[in-house]
Parts: sequence; structure tokens; C-alpha cells
Amino acid sequence: MNERRLPPVTQIGMASLALIVAGGIYLSSHLPNHVPLGPAVALLVASALLLIANFIALARVQGFAWNRFFAVAKWSLLAYVFTAGMIEYAFLRDHVSGGTLLVLTLSLVVYAVHVPTLMGFTVARYYDPEQEAIGGIGV
Repeated sequence: MNERRLPPVTQIGMASLALIVAGGIYLSSHLPNHVPLGPAVALLVASALLLIANFIALARVQGFAWNRFFAVAKWSLLAYVFTAGMIEYAFLRDHVSGGTLLVLTLSLVVYAVHVPTLMGFTVARYYDPEQEAIGGIGV
């Protein structure tokens, strides 16, 4: 197995997702009443910054298996955009509107991008082109 040093993409991704979940729980706990948006916006911004940091750290990795990353991430993204759309539809059906809907929608965007990123990273990090060349498991 390749022993190169990779950035902590998984750990940062899980921290980002934890912030998104915390913000979603915070917002949901106040519905249908007025929701103070400050804490949820702060969690969303922190999560989005972690997402950007993850992309920057991943882009700097030399020799990363980008073809494997995108092969997994693009289909995962399709699935997660679909699930995020269903959740968004539920928000709209429940008559969530205004700033609350905006924060929840942006949180769903971070969720729908970060999970496929983690999936693609996990597959690509263990990809071994030498095994593929000899017909091994790295395919």
C-alpha cells in the first residue's frame, strides 16, 4: 500500500459535517417559531471554510489518483444532490422561508458536496496503480 502522507481530509470533512448537523438541529429545534440565525450562520460559515480548506489541501497532493476520485465523487454527488433536493422539498412543504430557508439550503449544499468529496477521497487514497498493472485489486 502506498505510504505517502496525505492531508487530514477525512477528519476535516467529518468536523465540517458535524458543524452542519449541529446547525440543522439548532434551526429545526426552533421551528415553526422565529429562529435566531446567528449561531446557525456561524456554524455554516465555519463548515464552509472547512470545506474550502479541504479542497485546497487535496488539490496540493502530488500524484493523487484524480481519475479514481472523480469516478466515485461524480456519481456520489448525483446521489447526494438528489437527497438534498428531497430534504429541500420537505422544507418548502413545511413552509420554511426567509433566512431560515437560506441557511438550511446552504447547509444542504455543503452536505451534498462534502460527502461525495469524502467518498472520492477514500477510494482514491487507497488506489494503487501498481496493483492494477498486474491485475490486482487496485482497479
